[in-house]
Amino acid sequence: MKFDVLVVGAGLAGAAFAAALRGSRLKIGVVESRPPARPQGWDPRIYAISQANVAFLSQIGIWQHLDRSRMAPVYDMEIHGDSGGRLDFSAYDCGLRELAWILESSLMQHELWETIKRQHNVSLLCPAEPASLQQDASHATLSLKDGRQLEARLIVAADGRESWIRQAAGIQVRNTPYDEKGVVANFRCALPHRDTAFQWFRPDGVLAYLPLPDQQMSMVWSAPDALADELVALPPEALCARVAEAGGFRLGELELITPAAAFPLRLMRVNEVVRPRLALIGDAAHAIHPLSGHGINLGYQDARTLAAQLADLPDWRDPGDLSLLRAYARARAEETALLQYTTHGLNRLFKPANPLLAGLRNLGLNLTNQFPVLRNSLVRYAVSGHF
Repeated sequence: MKFDVLVVGAGLAGAAFAAALRGSRLKIGVVESRPPARPQGWDPRIYAISQANVAFLSQIGIWQHLDRSRMAPVYDMEIHGDSGGRLDFSAYDCGLRELAWILESSLMQHELWETIKRQHNVSLLCPAEPASLQQDASHATLSLKDGRQLEARLIVAADGRESWIRQAAGIQVRNTPYDEKGVVANFRCALPHRDTAFQWFRPDGVLAYLPLPDQQMSMVWSAPDALADELVALPPEALCARVAEAGGFRLGELELITPAAAFPLRLMRVNEVVRPRLALIGDAAHAIHPLSGHGINLGYQDARTLAAQLADLPDWRDPGDLSLLRAYARARAEETALLQYTTHGLNRLFKPANPLLAGLRNLGLNLTNQFPVLRNSLVRYAVSGHF
């Protein structure tokens, strides 16, 4: 089987990339091990989608079809330091409709999957798992475990942080573990959140409340490993009490909707984002601390940028040409590095091991809050998709 572009991994970034090429002349294959499962009830995997990616998902025909009853806008945000510092963001003050949208991973995944299933220039190979990868001057060949061989002029690795393609290609990664886990759970709140997101930099990690519809919210608590394990093991009533107290009862008493789950956190940087006939996108290309809430926004912008490079190629141009792929890598380098180092720096700045910095870091929050022009510029930069 021969393709112009072979996408390995049909998660959010991979499926969005394939969908973004629906109007192109390229023949696309998508390899995925299993179709996405639609969870019962609310999905604990919640994302904050920036305005730039609302525009991207609208452009590829996804956003218009999402269930609005399962989405919530963010109109305001409160950020609290660990020693009295505070920073407030308002969409209204910045002349914006909203700062972001909060929605479930599975909501986007389902619509993206259905879209690429119907796409005329996409062959969906599922279930399928890679077995070996070979590259030469004219094409790359991916052999599957079931014996099928797929030939492509370009392979796009969108298969996550543990990317099989990245490892098979021998691309080196540098992992910096945070010795933390992200604990996620959804709750019903006694008090209305008024479409406000909250974040607390605490001595025991970073706690965030993200608004969901119907007076519900999603919690993300980036906590040291021992505390994270303790939180996940708590009975529902005890977890609700702990999370409500940690947030200063800002939304009153809480009722658990989805059980708590935890995943390890690390910073991951790759030595190369592209090679001849190979490009990495999404979590295969980078991993950042979740305190900014923008991990998937980076992945969507990877997909948008690479698809734009390929969409209007003349017939004679090779989509796997290294000069073309390097243009994609250059276009994504600044934003990726900025987010990685900013979130890494903030994590280190607010680490409990740095109590002497408490006054400085909280003063910084308060000073920024006193200068509306600076504060609103930060908001505009963030919602544009560059932060």
